[in-house]
Amino acid sequence: MSGTDHGKAADWGGPQPAMILVEPQMGENIGAAARAMWNFGLEHMRLVNPRDGWPNQKAVAMASGAGRVLDQVMLTEVTTEAIADLNYVFATTARSRDLTKPVVTPERAMEQARAMIGEGQKVGVLFGPERAGLQNDDIARANAIISVPVNPAFASLNLAQCVLLTAYEWRRQGAELEPEVLDLAGTKAADRREVQKLTEQMEERLDRVGFFWPDDKSESMITNLRNMISRMPLTQADVRTMHGIVRALSDKHPKTR
Repeated sequence: MSGTDHGKAADWGGPQPAMILVEPQMGENIGAAARAMWNFGLEHMRLVNPRDGWPNQKAVAMASGAGRVLDQVMLTEVTTEAIADLNYVFATTARSRDLTKPVVTPERAMEQARAMIGEGQKVGVLFGPERAGLQNDDIARANAIISVPVNPAFASLNLAQCVLLTAYEWRRQGAELEPEVLDLAGTKAADRREVQKLTEQMEERLDRVGFFWPDDKSESMITNLRNMISRMPLTQADVRTMHGIVRALSDKHPKTR
């Protein structure tokens, strides 16, 4: 999906969780994770012993517009250093690790993260290496596990995908978003008076060409027509177009009975 508006100010909404990549293996994946973070307003990335060193030009190239995230990366040698200042840590894993910990969805995790950060706590999320994920030693240091409800026959998510899911849930938890909106594209929604006039025109023209036949069914046919039109989310432009269609069709088809 594209649609970046470079004229708009960045929006990261204040304090936020740290995304901690433990021993990432490829610079491209670090860059893709940075891009996923910045898509949803997250900018605090921490790297633990990246395999190909840091800084990494392949990461910069892949970030493509999210260089801000990479410019302020916190680099550490071991996980304990990366989480030392945090009050609560989530670990992401797709497999059962025989460790007694709360297991939450990304949605629940980011809901909890927002609540804790709102109280002044610091929260981080651990993501493991691309090949095998987090080791038990790292997971054991976390407070809870994030598990994504993926296909059990193919549960592996790549690093950027996992970061993206978490970042999306963080953003969604704090955004006042309606689940569905209608883009009116420069017009306005038709009011009931406009819809009623359209319905009346359709009924009159259809009656003129003998559509409501036989007579014993005409009343139910009219009711169905009105019900159908009332269900449509018509705009003023839609109503004008429909008026034109009805006129054009009915003028060319005289009454047949």
